Amino acid sequence: MARSLTSAALLLLLLVASPAEAQTAGRKFLRGLAGMTTAFLEVPGNMVAETRTRGAGEGIPLGFAKGLGMIIPRTLVGVWEFVSAPFPVPAGYEPILRPEFPWGYFQGGREEAPKHGKHHR
Repeated sequence: MARSLTSAALLLLLLVASPAEAQTAGRKFLRGLAGMTTAFLEVPGNMVAETRTRGAGEGIPLGFAKGLGMIIPRTLVGVWEFVSAPFPVPAGYEPILRPEFPWGYFQGGREEAPKHGKHHR
């Protein structure tokens, strides 16, 4: 059991670690799975993003509120992407939310959410 779990985690890491420009059905499937299972990362992630933009005094409470508000959309979009993974909708398997994965907020600006709270494209 532990070996198969480790193998699955390694496979997930290899598939997700591909360049962000390489949008595929497999990446969309994993993005959906990640959205459904790690949506709770929206809270600390938004706190980090807002603190980078506005400073700690304003960013922490605002990021906390925005993160709580983004848990349900991240989960629902995750379900949609998981179920619709075989189909290139939106065009080219592009992500619906930014950052693409819930942990994207922590990647030092590479995949941060757009400034001032816009999460949708």
